[in-house]
Amino acid sequence: MSDRVSRATDETSPPAPETVPTPTAVAARHDAAVDDSDGPDDPDGAVVWHREDLRIRDQPAVAAATESADVVVPLFVFDPGFYGDDGLACDARIRFLHECLFDLSDRYDTASGGRGGLTYAHGDPLAVLSAFLEAGWDVVAGRTPTGRYGLRRDEAAAEMGVRFVDGDGLVRGADRTRQNWSDHMETYLTDDPVEPSLNDTVFAALSTGVTVDGIETTYDTTPTKSKVPDGGTTVAREKLESFVARVGDYPGNISSPLDARDGCSGLSPYLRFGCLSVRQVYRYVREHAPDCRGRDMLESRLLWNRHYNQKLEDWPGWLDTAVNPELEWFNREEHDPELVAAWKAGRTGYPMVDAAMRCLRETGWLNFRMRAMGASAFSHLLQQPWKIGADWYHHHLVDSDVAINYTQWQSQAGLVGKPGVRLYNPRKQVRDQDPDGEWIREWVPELEGLPAEHLPQPERTPRDVQAECGVRIGGPEADYPLPVVEYEAAKERFWRRYEPRQAAAAARLGDEDVARRASLSGGIPRARSIAQEYGDDDPDTQTDLTAF
Repeated sequence: MSDRVSRATDETSPPAPETVPTPTAVAARHDAAVDDSDGPDDPDGAVVWHREDLRIRDQPAVAAATESADVVVPLFVFDPGFYGDDGLACDARIRFLHECLFDLSDRYDTASGGRGGLTYAHGDPLAVLSAFLEAGWDVVAGRTPTGRYGLRRDEAAAEMGVRFVDGDGLVRGADRTRQNWSDHMETYLTDDPVEPSLNDTVFAALSTGVTVDGIETTYDTTPTKSKVPDGGTTVAREKLESFVARVGDYPGNISSPLDARDGCSGLSPYLRFGCLSVRQVYRYVREHAPDCRGRDMLESRLLWNRHYNQKLEDWPGWLDTAVNPELEWFNREEHDPELVAAWKAGRTGYPMVDAAMRCLRETGWLNFRMRAMGASAFSHLLQQPWKIGADWYHHHLVDSDVAINYTQWQSQAGLVGKPGVRLYNPRKQVRDQDPDGEWIREWVPELEGLPAEHLPQPERTPRDVQAECGVRIGGPEADYPLPVVEYEAAKERFWRRYEPRQAAAAARLGDEDVARRASLSGGIPRARSIAQEYGDDDPDTQTDLTAF
């Protein structure tokens, strides 16, 4: 974001308890507006605290509130921590969020018969929620996986009396969350969505003086990214219907960054903000998509979404700590700010990596293969600390789901301790995914004149060819830099550093606490199997309390 200074305005303070009307007062205003004297004398009121579930249908908190209350206030709290310089949210993602809020507010306005949409507040969410609780409102929120900050906030909210309800399909409270997980998830995805009692509930909006436009002014949110889709459930449904009609083409479009932008579903930011639930998408695909490989692939990716969210639910440390203690500080001693800067700027000398990084910065999106390649280049070739790269992705990706971004970064960096770390060859990715160089030339225009056969390794372009096409590679007046690290040497150096630690890392998966952290799809038995097969055979190595 541009230079933000939080200005002291009326909308920077949460409503004090005395300024929040009681459920009885809100219900009375509604009855007077519609000339209805038959409402209950002592109505029950509930606040739905919306966070990353910006929809009405198949939304457990909305369903719970409408089932128990006579009058419901849908609430969104603008948390200053999300907007500050350390909030790791680019302006494009904030604008997308705000568009989602506009759409949700319109839907509530329709449900209320035109008498109001969302209620907005700004400030510490706990202070805001406390004001409503003290005024006699029940506060309901959907439970969602989160990092340490969010977990502390939610625990404090629960202690105050906020009621958290499940409904996202994740397993909670079980000793072994991965036991029969696939069966559990299949049941969740095929069950009927939860529906709110819209006809029997009074929805009300309270005037707080806080508006989306005011928040954008306060924090000077001015998106500069291009090709960013509009937010909201309305657009999400349009994209879902459009993609299902062409889902048969999905397998051929998923890997190439040029084809993926229009060839993939485009649903990821809408799932991230909960404009649609994973179950809504899954059921629509099952009911309307033809039986084909593309449908199977899309369904598997919806399961993949839940799989990585389950990981964060099982251990909030994914966002800041290596899941395998044996690899906690791997690459830390290699930190080189100049290499990090080259990667962020798209000036590594590897055209596919540079195109990916510039596309990310300019559009807030990359297809999965390019995300994985960029993470591999950062972790394996440049050998930089994983969290710096993960934070950079999270800042720029409009669809960044912390449960997916950070767990994927750790997996790509090899920090889980499983065998089979995948090191992407950025030269091969040019040949496989952009052989004509169309995508590279879009994002690295200084290579516009370079013949396609030289794009995998521009530094090897003969001088006479460089002169002929007007592209200078390397040197003080270069159009494009030499590689910041030599590929083969960097790869060999990475393996020399990583391989000696693999056995010990695999062995740590035999520790039940580490196995729970890792939350592998096969659960603790799978983690123990890896430890037994690939772990250090040293009999003096203690992996858990039973290994004496």
